[in-house]
Order: sequence, then C-alpha cells, then structure tokens
Amino acid sequence: MPAVPTTPQLHLEPHWQAAFVELFGMCRAQKGERVTILTESLSRPVNIALAEAALAEMNLPAARLAVASKPPAPGMPVIRSTGASTALNGETAAVAQLQDSDFVIDLTVEGLMHAPETPSILKAGARIMTISNEHPDILARLRPDPAMKDIVRQAVAACRDAAEMRVTSPSGTDLTVTMDGAATVGVWGWTDRPGTLAHWPGGLVVSFPRKASCNGQLVFAPGDINLTFKRYFESEVRCRITDDFITGIEGTGTDSRLMRRYLEGFDDPLAYATSHVGWGLNPAARYESLTMYDKADLNGTELRALAGNFLYSTGANEFAERFTEGHFDLPVMGCDITLDGVAMVRDGKPV
Repeated sequence: MPAVPTTPQLHLEPHWQAAFVELFGMCRAQKGERVTILTESLSRPVNIALAEAALAEMNLPAARLAVASKPPAPGMPVIRSTGASTALNGETAAVAQLQDSDFVIDLTVEGLMHAPETPSILKAGARIMTISNEHPDILARLRPDPAMKDIVRQAVAACRDAAEMRVTSPSGTDLTVTMDGAATVGVWGWTDRPGTLAHWPGGLVVSFPRKASCNGQLVFAPGDINLTFKRYFESEVRCRITDDFITGIEGTGTDSRLMRRYLEGFDDPLAYATSHVGWGLNPAARYESLTMYDKADLNGTELRALAGNFLYSTGANEFAERFTEGHFDLPVMGCDITLDGVAMVRDGKPV
C-alpha cells in the first residue's frame, strides 16, 4: 500500500467546509465510530482537505486510507463517470480496513456505487458516503436538503409498486420498461444507516430492470446530455432498444458518430445493454451547469439529479447479471414518464 501523501495547503472557502460539516452531521457521524476517508492518488486534493477539516471541526478522528489509482488499459476507451471505481482492485488489506469501519467517506474518482468490492463492505455493516468528484462549489450549491428524503422515498415506492414504466417525448421517444422484479434505489444525498451507500449530490430515483425488460425507441434531441462525454447533444440521435440492448444508433451528426465509436471500442455486446432508468428530483440542480465548469472540475452528478430529467443509462446491471466497463449516463429533457399510466413527470417536470 502506498505511503499516505501529505495534503497540500489549500485555500478552503468557509462555505465549502460548512457544507461538508452539514453532510457529516446528517450522516450522524459521531465520536466512538471508526471513520475512514478513502482516497486514491488521483482524488481531488481540495475535497480531501475539506473532509479532513470538517471532521476536525466536529472533533471526530478519522483514518486516511490512500491507494494508488489504477492505470487505464492501453488502447481501450477512456472510462468516465461509471460509478465503479477500480481503485480497490487487488487491495485486500484496504478492503478489510473498510469492512472494519463504521463510516466510510469515499473520495475515489469514480466512486464506489457499482464497484465489485462494495457489497462486502456494506455487508460488514459500514455505511458509505460517496462524495462525487466535483468542484466544491458544486457540492456547496447542492447541500443535502432534509426535504429530499421523503420526496425520493415516495418515488421509490411508486416504482416498486409499478408493473410498467413508459417514457415518451415530442422528439419521438417511446420506451416501455417492465418493472416487475426491477431493483429500485433512491438517493437523497446522505446515509445514516449501517450497510447503506449514498452519494452527494443526491435527489434521484433509478430502477435496474431484469433481463429483456426494456423496449422501444429513445430519441436524443439537441439540448439533451451525454454525461460520459460531458457535453450537450447538438444533433438528433435515435436509438432502437430491443430486449434491453441498443440495436441501432442512427444520426448524421457528431453525436451519433461519437456514441457508435465509443461503444464499438469496448468490443463487448454488454456495453450496449440497459443499466438503469429513472428520473431526477432535485430542484436545486441547474441544467446549464455543464457549461460553467471545465470538464476536469465536474463529474456530472448534478445533471443526473436535475429535476424532471429522464435518466437512461447503459452498461453494467448486476440485477440482470451483466457486467461491463462500457457506460453512458444520458439525461433526456422534456419527457413524460408514467408508471402504470400515472404521470410521475410531465413535459420534463416532476408531478
């Protein structure tokens, strides 16, 4: 395991630190708990410093667990915003330390949401707070909102009770998702129970359908978002989805060409499969925020939580026994989303 690096002296805005203190308070971090800050060599230094400063302000001791970022595979597509950090791959001792923790503050670049080591850490009783790899300005704007918990839980309950989700749009989207047996999770932005994981920013609900559950057409119009590429669509792209898999990507602009080339690069049919579907619920999230930061300054979690967006994602879906590194997160604007005919989102706005 590499030596723990010394955090450089950074200027920490007081409102940034206050947001971290507020988050840890909502996670019920307290004296007597084993708190571990998980970092990797490419973690954002300012967020490490803020986490440590916030815990110091709360008089809560914490251990820093630093691992080396894993190098990318030569010749493979660039991996971005997967939620499946590779930082713990082969790190047996580090995983054991996390399993022995009560509260894990996850500051890895990609996050532990879908990492293969996460289930064993949660099963051991740790709660994991994933702080998205964002500029602290984004995190401070999207402080955890106590009201979000009930909003998200209501959406989760509606998804779990539904037999069918249907998504339509004026651009031509008409997608049907069988919800029977789907695994639905909601994230309101903090975690205070053992064996659970949350990410900040929060405010969304997503369902992982079982096999052969998703069929229809998904149309991306100018202004929709590709968060893997961190860019707004500038041209129309039409995707045919058959039994979960994208079987056609049609379009004449740069957007369709980029999507085809990227997925082809994995040489893996599972990269074309549906991962999860859902919608954003956070009214504090800003649609235009992608234009306000350099790509290195954001992870795009704000746009995933954007109130009323339909979030369609490709790639790994452990509930359908599909595992792949290929991944797209694709917020679609202006959709209608219904569950068994009951509107959840109308014209891109939560009902």
